[in-house]
Amino acid sequence: MEALKQNEVPTQKIYKDRAIWVGTFLGGPLAAGYLIAENFKVFNETQKAKTTWIIAIIATIIIFSGVFLIPEDVKIPNQIIPLIYTGIAFYCVQHYQGQKINEHINSGGAFYGWWRTIGIGFIALLITFSIIICVLLSTETEQLNQVTKKYGTAENEIIYEENIHENEVNQLAEAFEKTTFFGDTNRKYVFLAKVNSTYEIFISCDKSIENDYEMQGHFMQLRNEIQIEFPNNKIVFNLVAEGIDDVAKRIE
Repeated sequence: MEALKQNEVPTQKIYKDRAIWVGTFLGGPLAAGYLIAENFKVFNETQKAKTTWIIAIIATIIIFSGVFLIPEDVKIPNQIIPLIYTGIAFYCVQHYQGQKINEHINSGGAFYGWWRTIGIGFIALLITFSIIICVLLSTETEQLNQVTKKYGTAENEIIYEENIHENEVNQLAEAFEKTTFFGDTNRKYVFLAKVNSTYEIFISCDKSIENDYEMQGHFMQLRNEIQIEFPNNKIVFNLVAEGIDDVAKRIE
């Protein structure tokens, strides 16, 4: 009976390691996740199939987020990143499924055809690009909800959200000019948000502002002078180093 069981021909199809290599190269980590997970299901390793999907999703997020963070002046050949994650996927298939794929072959088991693999690769690629486009459109929409106004010969800029009236922005610009923060030589950039009656003002500074107490004192004085001009609103300064999410010092 044992010999008969060993000679049984598998009834389910799986994907060859070469097919997974091609599918991953075409469709990225999502394609790899699907193909490898489907093999695990056939091998009755459902938990490994679930883990594969989790890893594939995380890898997709990390890879494509990393691509957007690469500086424009850094030139990386187009095929390098796909070759890296394809090589990793191929290694994982060999390591975790290689023996069972060989057993499937030796038992006369069937495999999915190349057209199915290529189709899955393109579907995964389409899904990935659809997600990226949605993220980009969302970011672009957020930027469209912001308005920029320039003041003075130095073209000092105030970027503000659409929920703030233009007159309020002009009054803030006048206050900055009155305190000479907005001058005629060095251009200054300010981002303005309004939360209820509070003006959250984000000012770009060097990272060293965290420990530069003398400079912090100048901004405290500036905030107090601006506050006088807006008795009905609370003025808060957020000194940021690289972006509005990177607040080095908050003054209120």
